[in-house]
Amino acid sequence: MAIAKSAFVHESAYVDDRVAIGENSKLWHFVHVLSDTQIGSGCVLGQNVMAGPNVVIGDNCKIQNNVALYKGVVLENDVFCGPSCVFTNVLTPRAFVERKDEFLDTRVGRGATIGANATIVCGNSLGEYSMVAAGAVVTHDVPAYALVAGVPARRIGWVSRQGERLDASLICPRSGERYEELDGALRPIEG
Repeated sequence: MAIAKSAFVHESAYVDDRVAIGENSKLWHFVHVLSDTQIGSGCVLGQNVMAGPNVVIGDNCKIQNNVALYKGVVLENDVFCGPSCVFTNVLTPRAFVERKDEFLDTRVGRGATIGANATIVCGNSLGEYSMVAAGAVVTHDVPAYALVAGVPARRIGWVSRQGERLDASLICPRSGERYEELDGALRPIEG
């Protein structure tokens, strides 16, 4: 176990063997981190979060209360997981059928936001700086900077790195950063 000296682990939290927790990360009440899980620096895991085994959480991630991150979930840096959002790990579960060899990976790109009570079906990826609305059910890959909502989730617009919804001008109202849409994808205009 490699827990940074500046990390905070609440007395009610459980941290299993072979876990790494980075500088200034905070694990709050009733968090459970299972074996072979890596938590970056500056992360906050809220009450009743479960992560692992074999989960990777990048730097500066905020995981709100009641979120379970199962084997195969990778959160890149700066990801926000809203309260009670759900990650699945197998597509066709049955209580009486062993399917641990069928777990599918789920990657969440840098700076992405997942709203409260959203469900991310395993095997799908969320692009960088994408935003999943509260209660949405993600059944397909989400492009970078996409704003998705609904059941199943569909793209309803674009968002900036700052998390602001973009209008037709594709200029972030908070930062002034400019974007362009090419072939159904959004990217920032550099310079």
